[in-house]
Amino acid sequence: MPYFYYGFDWTYLVLVLPCIILSLWASANVNSTFKKYTKQLSIRRITGAQAAMRVLSANGVSGVRIERVSGNLTDHYDPKTNVIRLSDSVYDATSVAAIGVAAHEAGHAVQYAESYGPIKLRSAIIPITNFGSKLAMPLILLGLLLTFMGNFSYTLVYIGIACFGLSLVFQLVTLPVEFNASRRAMQAIEAADILSQEERRGARKTLTAAALTYVAATAVALAQLLRLLVLFGGRGRRRND
Repeated sequence: MPYFYYGFDWTYLVLVLPCIILSLWASANVNSTFKKYTKQLSIRRITGAQAAMRVLSANGVSGVRIERVSGNLTDHYDPKTNVIRLSDSVYDATSVAAIGVAAHEAGHAVQYAESYGPIKLRSAIIPITNFGSKLAMPLILLGLLLTFMGNFSYTLVYIGIACFGLSLVFQLVTLPVEFNASRRAMQAIEAADILSQEERRGARKTLTAAALTYVAATAVALAQLLRLLVLFGGRGRRRND
């Protein structure tokens, strides 16, 4: 079956493009949701940094530093230095969105403190997935160039596809990590009475919007892998036929 018509790759249109559109929508959605709930200030005037500290305290976690980092939505937890870094719009902000994001990052710190399985697995496979993603396309292209070498060229293509598949594995492992961090954040927010019931809805919507970006990234990785399998997966068999 031909996959190219007049130089156009229909597998990209059918498999990848819809997922990329979903990813773009998810990114725009998280920014608009964060912006919306940034305008809603919490009644208790607790800052993002204070909220993160309360989440850590509620889970019995100590020794984690909380620092400011420049940028917008650049918030993250660094397990190597045991530091939660909160962006300018989160660190000393008292908005519902800021508190939700800060609590989420504190949730990651709690995951590491409790040796949560999926986050340990994600950390362990990062070097492998990074290495594999860099090798994937060069191996596939090399295999296509060395068609005169028969089965060896097919093997290179298959190894390249397998290497690309590691990026999907990383995304799949990331999903439970992110959803679990958000769940821990909301539980701690409620237990420590950081936000009122009405304010919690805004924080939850902010975290849900952020989680959808990871779902979209997983969909893109899956679509790209399927495209490679459609284009090159049966290459050796078709050649033999």
